[in-house]
Amino acid sequence: MSSLSLGLALSALTPAALMTLVAVRGRLLPADESPAATWSFFRRGAGLALAAALLTVLLQLLRQWRGAPLPVVEDLLLSPLSAWVALLVQFLGTVIGVFSSRYLQGEPGQGRYMGRLAGVLAGVHVLLLADQWLILILAWAWVGHALHGLLCFYPDRPFAQLAAHKKRVSDRLADLLLLAAAAGAWQATGSGKLSAALDQAAQQGAGPGLTLAAVALAAAVIVRTAHVPLQGWLLQVMEAPTPVSALLHAGVVNLGGFVLIRFAPLLEAVPAARALLVAFGLASALLAAFAMLTRISIKVRLAWSTVAQMGFMVLECGLGLYQMAALHLLGHSLYKAHHFLAASEVVAHTRQHMLSAAAPVRRASLLLAPLLSLAVVAAVQAALQAAPAGWAAVGGPGLHLALPQGLGHWPLWWSALLALAWAPLLWLSGGAGRSAGEQARALLSGGAMVAGLAALVALGHALPMGLEDQPDPLLGAVALAGMAVLYLGLASLQWQRGVWTAARRWTYAGYYVDDLVTRLACRLWPARWAAPAWAGTAAAWPAHRSSAPASASAA
Repeated sequence: MSSLSLGLALSALTPAALMTLVAVRGRLLPADESPAATWSFFRRGAGLALAAALLTVLLQLLRQWRGAPLPVVEDLLLSPLSAWVALLVQFLGTVIGVFSSRYLQGEPGQGRYMGRLAGVLAGVHVLLLADQWLILILAWAWVGHALHGLLCFYPDRPFAQLAAHKKRVSDRLADLLLLAAAAGAWQATGSGKLSAALDQAAQQGAGPGLTLAAVALAAAVIVRTAHVPLQGWLLQVMEAPTPVSALLHAGVVNLGGFVLIRFAPLLEAVPAARALLVAFGLASALLAAFAMLTRISIKVRLAWSTVAQMGFMVLECGLGLYQMAALHLLGHSLYKAHHFLAASEVVAHTRQHMLSAAAPVRRASLLLAPLLSLAVVAAVQAALQAAPAGWAAVGGPGLHLALPQGLGHWPLWWSALLALAWAPLLWLSGGAGRSAGEQARALLSGGAMVAGLAALVALGHALPMGLEDQPDPLLGAVALAGMAVLYLGLASLQWQRGVWTAARRWTYAGYYVDDLVTRLACRLWPARWAAPAWAGTAAAWPAHRSSAPASASAA
C-alpha cells in the first residue's frame, strides 16, 4: 500500500475512533464532573475528528488528481462520496454539539447527552466506510439506538416517548429488511462484502438473489427515511431538544440517500427496486408538500419539509440521478441544520411575513410561470454547454470538471421537472397598488433565482464524487407527471382560495395515515413508560388515557 493510500485509510478511520472515545467517556463520566469539562472534552475530540475528515477529503482530491486507484482496505470502502459526507456529518455534529452545550445549560444529564451524541456520530462514520453487510446493519442499528436516548432526553414528554417508540419499530423493521438483503446477496455472491454484490451486479446483472437484495434494500431505506406511511415519528420528535431535531433532520435521516447512492450499480440491475423508490418517493413528496402548507408551527412545517425532501432524494435515486441526489443530500443537511438551530429567527421572520396581508397571485403568472422557468433552465444549460473547451477539464488526468459533458447527459425531462419545481418563484402578486415596474422587478428577481439554482445544479456535477448518472426515461416520465400534479394542486389553491376547506382538513391531518400506523405499531410492539409529570402520578399511561396519548397496550 502506498503512503497516500495508507494516509487516506488512517485519516478516514480517525473520526470514527475519536467519536467512539468521546462516547465511551460520556458513558463512564464521573457524577461530579462539571458540564463545562464535559463539553470541553467533546469540543476537543470533535475538532480533531473534523480536521481528520477534512484531511480525508483533501487526500481523496490528491488521489484523483494523480489518477491513483482507490485504496483497498479489508472490510472498508474508501470512496470520495464517503469522504464528503463524513466531512459534512462531522461538521454538523461539531456545530450541534457546541450549540447543545449552551442550549442545555442547567439541565441534568448533560454527560449522558454528550455520550449519545458522540455515539451517533461514531456510528455514522462507521456506516460510511462499511464494506460488509453485517457492519452496515450493526452501524445503522447503533445509530438508531444512540439516537433513541437523545429523543427520550426529556422522559416526562409523552409525545417524545411515543415518537421514539414508533421510530424504534420502524428501525427494527428496516433491520429485518436489511438482513433479507444481506441473505440475498450472500446467496448470489457467496460473500458478505458489499463490493462483491456491486461488482457482480455491474458485470453479470442481477439474478434472484441480488434482485431480492435490491428490493429489500430499497424497502429498508424507505422505512428508515420516514416515507409515507411511516412518516409520523419524524413529525413528532419536536418534543426532543432542538439540537436533537437538527441532528435528526440534517444528518441521520439523510443516511438512506447515501446508502442508495452507494448501491447504485445494484439498483441499476434491478428495475423493480428503482420503480419502488420512484413510487414511494413521489407519494411522500406529494403528500408532504401539501401538508406543509396547512401547518402554522414552524418546527412541524420543517418536519413536513424534511419528509418531502426525503421523498425527492429517494425519487432522484430511483431515476438514476445519483449526482443530483448527492448534491441534494449535502444541501439539505446544511439547510435544515441552519433552520433548526436558528428556529427563533425563523419564527420571527415568519410572524413578520404573516402580519403582512398576502395578496392573491395573478392567474396569468400561474399559467406562464412553468414556461418561463423552463426557458430559463434551458438557457442556462445551453450557455454552459457552449462554454469554452478549456473550462471542461481542470487538473490532472484523474480530476476533471466535466461541465459541458455532464450537462450533455442532463435529460430534457429533468429540465422540465426542475422548471416545475422552481416555477412558483415566478408567480406575481396581483395586489392593488403594485406598479408595472414592481411587477417587472419581481419577475426579474424570480428569473435570476431560477437561473442561479440551475447553474448551481449544473456546476454541482463538477464535484469529484466518483458518481455517474444513469437516467431512466420511462421513470422520468412518471416523475414528471407527478410533479405536474403537484404544481397543478399548488396553482389551484392560488387560483380559487377558500374552495378546498374539506380537503385542507384531511391534508392537515396527513390524511390520517399516521393515526392508523400508530395504532398498528403499538399493537404489534406494546410498550409502557412513565406518565408525564403533569399527570400527577407515576402510573403507566393506560390509567390516564384522558390526559395523555394512548399507551401501546391501550392502542
